[in-house]
Amino acid sequence: MRFSPFLLFILVPLAELAILIKLGKVIGVGMTILLVISTAVIGVSLLKRQGLAALARARSAVDAGELPVESVIDGVSLLIAGAFLLTPGLLTDTAGFLLLVPAFRLKMAHWIVNRFKNSDRMSFHTFGTGQGAGPDTGPGTGHDAPPGGHDTVIDGDFKDLDDQHSRVKPSSPKSSDPKSSPWRK
Repeated sequence: MRFSPFLLFILVPLAELAILIKLGKVIGVGMTILLVISTAVIGVSLLKRQGLAALARARSAVDAGELPVESVIDGVSLLIAGAFLLTPGLLTDTAGFLLLVPAFRLKMAHWIVNRFKNSDRMSFHTFGTGQGAGPDTGPGTGHDAPPGGHDTVIDGDFKDLDDQHSRVKPSSPKSSDPKSSPWRK
């Protein structure tokens, strides 16, 4: 039987309640509440700092003309960490703090990507120039060349609309005339 997310939404809160009740008996109710609030405050402040750093890395990657894949994965991980840290409980706080550790986040991201790559649920396709396009091309890297080793060529025409576009006033969006768009002939 597969582990369902529905079961997770039942078991995690029950485990959190059991831990909080036990901890409340050991250190007191007030200290337990203070601990839960303080972990949320500390976690959110760390999350803000790391989130801004991930955003800066994404901007610099985009400015350099690269895809910010690692920054996006970092951002998603930090978003999940934030949800865990804001959820009252010590198990979710532990998971949230673990996701704030960059080395753990990186290993977790690699594990998830490899799991998806090796499953039949997802396939990876890239736009490249085939064999020899860069260090990540070739069999088994997810950057395979098309069959036969030939590059895929897409033939097309274009028209430079920069001069024409700056002189044309935009038409109203309610226009039903198909020629109102500069992309249509």
